[in-house]
Amino acid sequence: MITIKDVAKEAKVSVATVSRVINKKKYVNSQTKEKVKSAIEKLNYIPNEVARSLYRRTSKTIAVIVPSINNPFFPELVQSIEDEAHKNGYRTLLCNTNNNRERLLD
Repeated sequence: MITIKDVAKEAKVSVATVSRVINKKKYVNSQTKEKVKSAIEKLNYIPNEVARSLYRRTSKTIAVIVPSINNPFFPELVQSIEDEAHKNGYRTLLCNTNNNRERLLD
């Protein structure tokens, strides 16, 4: 798996500089941005969303808890929630309690 360190090494810049480019922060000149973007493309780097969510302290994940996925009402509801969440940059996590209150509280 390609890491941000690999990108930094390829572009011959610091990890902080790569981070600034990825997060579209200022203070990186255009020439350096291009070197970093080129390295990202060459290595096919994809930022780790789990690591990014830990750093940002927000996961942009919505948990959808349903009592039973076998109930024909819930798949359509969950699909609508997921579609709207995706449009707004969120991911969904589906949890099924199997009509068991204890699973909801765990």
